[in-house]
Parts: sequence; C-alpha cells; structure tokens
Amino acid sequence: MNRREFLSASAIVAGSLCAPGILRAETAIKLGVLTPLTGAGASDGPRMVKAMQAVVEEVNKAGGVIGRSIELVVEDDQTNPEAGVRAAQKLVGVDRVPVIMGTWASAVTSAVAPVCWESKTCLMTVSGADSITQLPHQGYIFRTQPNTALQATKHAEYIESTGAKKVFYVAVQTPFAATMREQIASVLTAKGSSLVGGLIYESNKTSYRSEIDNAIAAKPDFIYLNSYSPDLTVLLKDLYRAGYSGGRITQSYAYTSKVAEGIQADVTDGLITVQPSSDIGSEAYSLVQKRLNNPAADSYEAQATDWISLALLAIQKSGKAVGTDIRDAVRLISQGSGTKVYSAAEGLKLLQQGKDVNYDGASGNCDFNEKGDIMDCRFRYSAAKGGKIELIKIV
Repeated sequence: MNRREFLSASAIVAGSLCAPGILRAETAIKLGVLTPLTGAGASDGPRMVKAMQAVVEEVNKAGGVIGRSIELVVEDDQTNPEAGVRAAQKLVGVDRVPVIMGTWASAVTSAVAPVCWESKTCLMTVSGADSITQLPHQGYIFRTQPNTALQATKHAEYIESTGAKKVFYVAVQTPFAATMREQIASVLTAKGSSLVGGLIYESNKTSYRSEIDNAIAAKPDFIYLNSYSPDLTVLLKDLYRAGYSGGRITQSYAYTSKVAEGIQADVTDGLITVQPSSDIGSEAYSLVQKRLNNPAADSYEAQATDWISLALLAIQKSGKAVGTDIRDAVRLISQGSGTKVYSAAEGLKLLQQGKDVNYDGASGNCDFNEKGDIMDCRFRYSAAKGGKIELIKIV
C-alpha cells in the first residue's frame, strides 16, 4: 500500500470509528479531500486534513448529517498538477464524492477544476490565482482564500506604509505571478510609490545570484519575494551575500518555522511575512483552537474548518449529498438573515429543526460573490527576528 492509499484508508477508518452505533457504515457520506501531503505544500496539507477530520468527528458524534455518518477520503495532490488530476479523477469516478476540499497550489487547482465542474462536483480551495474563479466553473468553485487582486492590494498597501518608494518584484513561475505584479504596481503608483522592476524565475535552482544582481541593480528599497520555501531559502542567502539591506516581504507559506530553523538568523532578520488571517477573536476561531488544542491555529486550519462546515451544512440544507445541490445551498447557509452559527454541529441542529442559519467561519464571514470568491478578510503581518517569527499586526 502506498502513502496515498494508506492515508485514504486511515481517514475512512477514523471517520467510521467516530460514528455512533445508529449510523451504519454502509450509509456513510464520502467527501473528498485533495491536498498536498508531499511537495512544496507539504507543511500545510496535513494540518488542513487534521482540521477537517476534527469537525467530522464532532459532527459524527452528534448524529451526522441527514441521518448519515461522514467519511473523508484523503488524496495527496503532491503539489503537482498531473498528480492532482489523477487523484481528482479517482475521487469523482471511484469514490463518487460530491465535493473536493483542500487544493493548495494554484496550478493544481486550475488543472483539477475542469474535472470538478464537468462531473458536477464542488471544489473548495485555498488557491489564490485570479484566473481560477474566472474559469467557466458554473458555480462549483468556492474559494475562502482571498484572490490575487485582494492579496496584492493589501500587500502593496503595507509596503507603502513602511515608507518604501521603489519596489522590485521577484516571483516563481505560477498562475498568480503576473496578475499579482500588475496589481501591486497599480496600488503603489496610486499611493506615490512605484514598482521599479520585476522578474519571473525558474524553481529549484541552487543559486539565484544572477536574478538577485538584476533586482539590486534597480536600487529598490523593498523586494517582494513571491516564492515557495525551497527557493526562498536560496534567494534569502543570495540577497545576504550580495549585501542587500533593504526591506523584504514574502508569503507566510514560504517562510515557515521549519524554514527559519534551517537559516542563520542574520540572513532572515527583518523579513516580513504576510498571510490571510483567521478571524482572531471570533467564536468560530475559538472553537478551532479548542478542537485542535492549538492556540496558534493558522488561516489554513481555519479555512479547512470552514470548507467542511459549509459542505456539511449545505448537505443538511438541501437534504442531498449531491454536488449540484451543495453548490446551490452554500450561500443559503452562509449568507442572509438566518441565525448566526459558528460551527457545523451548531448549525446542523438548527437546520434539523427547520430553521435558517448564517454560518460565520473561523477564516471570516464566508460571504461569496457570484464568482465564488470571498468578499473580504483580515491579513496578518509578522517579522523574522532572531530566528523566530513575531507578530506585527493583524488588519
């Protein structure tokens, strides 16, 4: 049995063990999880799976959904589009899941999306590329991650707030690289700063010194590093060796605690990291902290909690575990005048009583526009200091 098959089987067994005796295993509703357990996203995928499993345990113990227990069928997309498509085809063709949750890399989500809408399967994702929800997905995509335009706007506003006037953009080749550069340039220009240059680099190189020299030649006082972890480590070291002393900012998924442990502190000190923030202080986020026994639960764990909660509530609302019915019910249980609820278990109880609910999640209010994008969220800014990552602010 390979790693993917083992994880899939383990998730199914875990789900069935949590089901009360009155919920028969053969009636279980299978829901798909497709997320990176290996590759560049491997630090985030397993935590998202754990967050979803925790909600399933809670719901199964409370009696399940439409009288049936829930099982998660977990597949590893390997942070690779081809592997992601193969796994998605297995989930919709063999496991017959009505929803797939958890794709992380935009390239993977873009490749998997047609498999989902063609099979009338809902796709809930953390990928940020604007191009994803511009696909002809017929309403089957729901994205709790802010799209590229929203992220780039917030990032550029932060960079400008530091007093930076000249910014250089360095990015790995991804679907969101070009659109993010354009949006950052637009926001900076409107605020009196400017993007003085940019480049797209190939991943997995052992040195980026030529790219760094190119960036430094533009004399920027801030460099945006839109990278994945392996490349970021090399870029930061090359910037240090080149003597660059200006500001640097990157996404939090690139500079993790594990990455910080592997680089000497003076190479990274002052590096700013940014990520969409969980709705810190909300009741839904508090429940995630307790459920995972983790006071520092991050936005990926919060978003994963929201995907599974939205899917379960939509199934209960529609009375069917069918992709099209889930699609049509998501906004009915997350937007509108229903009773505010902050967990799937709480919402299911009210729905079973015939009442309307409005789910506000751990990642935010989960209000989606017509394209399936969330409308707004908060952002968390931190800084590397002495090998640690310290919070600056959440706005």
